[in-house]
Amino acid sequence: MIRQLTVFDEKFNKEFIDVENSIIDNKVFTVVSLFSGCGGMDLGFRGNFRVFNKYYERNNFDIIFANDIEKAACETYEYNFNHKPLYGDIRDIDKRQIPKADVVIGGFPCQDFSYSGKRKGLTTDRGRLYLEMKKVIEYTNPMAFVAENVDGIRNSKKGVNTSALDEILDDFRSLGYNVVYKVLNAADYGVPQTRIRVIIIGMRKDLNKLIYYPKPTHEDGCLKRPWITAKEAIDDLWDMIDSPEIYNHTKKDYSKAKFYPGKKMQGNYQIKPDRPSITIRAEHHGNIEAHYRSTNPNNPEDMKAWRRLSVRECARLQSFPDDFIFPCSASSAYKQIGNAVPPILAWHIARALYYSLIN
Repeated sequence: MIRQLTVFDEKFNKEFIDVENSIIDNKVFTVVSLFSGCGGMDLGFRGNFRVFNKYYERNNFDIIFANDIEKAACETYEYNFNHKPLYGDIRDIDKRQIPKADVVIGGFPCQDFSYSGKRKGLTTDRGRLYLEMKKVIEYTNPMAFVAENVDGIRNSKKGVNTSALDEILDDFRSLGYNVVYKVLNAADYGVPQTRIRVIIIGMRKDLNKLIYYPKPTHEDGCLKRPWITAKEAIDDLWDMIDSPEIYNHTKKDYSKAKFYPGKKMQGNYQIKPDRPSITIRAEHHGNIEAHYRSTNPNNPEDMKAWRRLSVRECARLQSFPDDFIFPCSASSAYKQIGNAVPPILAWHIARALYYSLIN
């Protein structure tokens, strides 16, 4: 057992734990999942998946409830988890329909905090949806909760000296939780994508427990465990378009949006083979980035020979295993993947949370 604190001190609650070598107890914690999407965070919390030749073992979290407003995302979730989420707007759901649970997780909508969006922050109904998560936490009284959002939330202004994140943290703390956050980069945990996210963790004060975050497993430029590159993640898929062995990787599964020579615009360039991919976006409107390969290798600048990333390639770059299927249109699948928490990152967060709960 780690030492317990009589008086909570936030500086003690941002320590790292090596989750790859952490021990899983017999204790199983129940989970309510909000803003679940296709289930990226849920897959990480559940575990038991293989990707990039590594097995991520089962975690002792049992997801007993999931919800999302997007019907297609709910259908993808049900297809892969064999568990039907509640489809509907969280604002319209009677909170008494939600079961009591040990943990609440969710990535509340981020578009109004994103650097690539209009940055309206907490002034919009969508920007204040975190309050629905607060209501669920207040009703279910879990031991802990985990919330995820874009890094832009730290700089989305609420007042002269406060940010949207400041207000959100204070709102969660008002429920009787010790609440901390850290900014994590998915690439530091074996995801072949630079995706920087704010991870908020709350622990009920009466439990008097330390909050741990997962220790990074990879590092840019590290010889022992360098970041996983886009080439390592997806190169084998280049010549497999329409292969029956690969799902979501047909001629219908990649955007045909035009490229525009000489113009600097979103998605009008290739990802780099020797680096993790840039962030996979949900709102790209067909302008998903191009694969680093070309059908005209003698003239790499020839945009007519470029191909945009397929749904399966985007899923790989988000660390979804190949047996996670998107039974929907390519446009819907792109959006679901871009909105998701990378399962590998979520797996590490789940392991650190488990360690926090049992110690």
